[in-house]
Amino acid sequence: MTSISGRDPHTERNVEIVIRDGIIAAITDVPSADPAWLSPGLIDLQINGYQGFDLNADNLTSDTVIKLSRSVLATGVTTFLPTIITASEEKIIARLRAIATARQLNPALQHMIPGAHVEGPHLSPEAGPRGAHPREHIRPPSIAEFNRWQRASGDLVKLVTISPHFDEAPNYIAALRDRGILVSIGHTHASPEQIHAAVDAGATLSTHLGNGVDDPLPRHPNLLWTQLAEDRLTAMFIGDGHHLPDDTLKVMLRAKGLDRAILVSDVVALGGMPPGLYETPVGGLVELTRDGCLSLHGTHFLAGSVVPLKDAVAHLATTYLSLSESLRLATQNPARLLGRTGKLQVGAPGDLVRFTWEPVVGIQIESVLLQGRRAGI
Repeated sequence: MTSISGRDPHTERNVEIVIRDGIIAAITDVPSADPAWLSPGLIDLQINGYQGFDLNADNLTSDTVIKLSRSVLATGVTTFLPTIITASEEKIIARLRAIATARQLNPALQHMIPGAHVEGPHLSPEAGPRGAHPREHIRPPSIAEFNRWQRASGDLVKLVTISPHFDEAPNYIAALRDRGILVSIGHTHASPEQIHAAVDAGATLSTHLGNGVDDPLPRHPNLLWTQLAEDRLTAMFIGDGHHLPDDTLKVMLRAKGLDRAILVSDVVALGGMPPGLYETPVGGLVELTRDGCLSLHGTHFLAGSVVPLKDAVAHLATTYLSLSESLRLATQNPARLLGRTGKLQVGAPGDLVRFTWEPVVGIQIESVLLQGRRAGI
């Protein structure tokens, strides 16, 4: 049995939570005026790497996956989808296998990593919406290839990002939907009609909406308006303060509503690393500045996010939302997609994070529980 106390951000009550066998068994009010907050663990649907651990490295091993998981756990993330980007089929399968092996070797990871997110390779081949994804490996969607991913990894893939401009997209999306796989629209130049067709076929998400698009876009119609207006789509947003200007993100959140919005980090291997110049496999020479902006050296083009999810939560809680609302976008809403609760309630997993928060300082993690275990993984 484990117990932990703190302030519930949703009610601002001071509570003590008791965890038995990895599950919340009791929640009781306590009289102390605890300055620390207590929240369900953060859930990140898009992590590419962190602190030098790169999920898309050619030499990815299960040991790297385990070390990465420890690193993101320390930031308050108790559930995440390792994200594999566009590559050859051989490399995608090798990376999925490394993640699957890590889950087999470490039982805690079977809970922490409920599946993988494959972002690509069925994306736009055009320079703007393609982003940093390698053009030579962009290809149309193939059910046969998806089946090979799943056979190789033990059905690890739970989320696929696709551009619906391909003729094969509706049938592919419908097939994945029928298997319970989440399909998200991203890195696309698709027309409004193609986006609507994708949603009709079963797409339910938008990947980092507002990024991975043409620059400039026509005023209207364009793919952003279509996805914002489509009530069947839940939008994932990168809230690092760099990928979307604050005013833009504020309007997008208003358009989608808080029920249909999710915060993701989309953090890359340079997250948590000191400022400086780095040579990377994707993008070449990049510059990481002190304010957490990663760009192609000498340009204004972003080269990925380096801000962990806790800092995105703090940023939104400072600029637009309340702390409770911001946390909801990183706990309850993504949990719903994974069949979990993301709430402080009896019967929920004992995945908890205790932290302090101040508008200027941000979120400072004090302790993290994974299924009630303080030691982590």
